[in-house]
Amino acid sequence: MKKLAIALSILATLSTPAIAAGDAEAGKTKAIICSACHGVDGNSMIDMYPKIAGQQETYLKKQLHDLRQAAHTGGKEGRNEPLMSPMAAGLSDQDIEDLSAFYASQSLTMTEVKDVPALGEQLYKGGDTVRGITACIACHGPNGKGSEAAGFPAIAGQHANYIKIQLTKFHDSTRNNDLNGMMQDVAKKLTSEDIEALAKYVASIK
Repeated sequence: MKKLAIALSILATLSTPAIAAGDAEAGKTKAIICSACHGVDGNSMIDMYPKIAGQQETYLKKQLHDLRQAAHTGGKEGRNEPLMSPMAAGLSDQDIEDLSAFYASQSLTMTEVKDVPALGEQLYKGGDTVRGITACIACHGPNGKGSEAAGFPAIAGQHANYIKIQLTKFHDSTRNNDLNGMMQDVAKKLTSEDIEALAKYVASIK
């Protein structure tokens, strides 16, 4: 029985199609349907949808896998987003590789942000030791580029409204696909004023 199980395992491995590395050109074609919300190059013009141009490829892949998982599990696992999860439901692993490669290859376009509260920079760079709020700079870096190796996304220049929406979701634990719950731990300590200030500061980082 043991030999049979091993043989079946090897056969299953051999019969599974290999996933090729992401092809940005193939991703560009597949991304046409995504352009209505994210723009033709990943620079969304609608501030409730994220700019994904220039985002880390590994982070994009994780989010698409998590969104697809939520669609397949009725929101019980992964990242459940009413608009995006259904869009990700039909993506193959290769589609995810190609889309991620395409968007990662694009350049982020900055949007001017006015009236950035000083509180935003203070929290981003220094946190708040009294309230136990970790500085955002610890994971996302001084320039907001994050760390692909550690799984921390680039957030500099993101739409302030999108950042605000996601921080609120982490605060309320309605988004919980963050690594070891790190974002939820931080966000739950933030006030609405903190979130507003941080969102504007992050959007202003160049």
